[in-house]
Amino acid sequence: MMSVRAPFPFDLAIAALCLLAFAVGCASTPDSRIAESQDAFDAWPAEIQAKVRAGDVALGMTEEQVRMAVGEPDETSTDLDENGETITWAWTRSRPGLSVGLGGFGLGGGSGLGGGVGVGSGSRRELERVIGFRDGKVVSARRFD
Repeated sequence: MMSVRAPFPFDLAIAALCLLAFAVGCASTPDSRIAESQDAFDAWPAEIQAKVRAGDVALGMTEEQVRMAVGEPDETSTDLDENGETITWAWTRSRPGLSVGLGGFGLGGGSGLGGGVGVGSGSRRELERVIGFRDGKVVSARRFD
């Protein structure tokens, strides 16, 4: 007698856990970014080092220091006004979305009704942080909690 192995629940759960472990392992953190540029980090004043380690931003920080503290921005833009050019970096975060559907159909004596609920990750993007630079230094910083 031949046995048939269903690959569904257990194999998919193992694959999902492996994917999650890979994603977590690849996540960029202030510590991992510091390790990549240790010499530059060591040359900065202690108060800047403390901000970078904590993932914080302060007025006057350079673009390199901000990148090390909070990572690469998701979006960038350039504004020009009477005070000069301002480069703006923005970071976003994903929020799960929820959808609900209901449908029905009837034709020639038969009818049907169905519904569903869906939850998706990353279906809604929200601003997390916006930082403005002038002449390569932070001139404004805003966090959205």
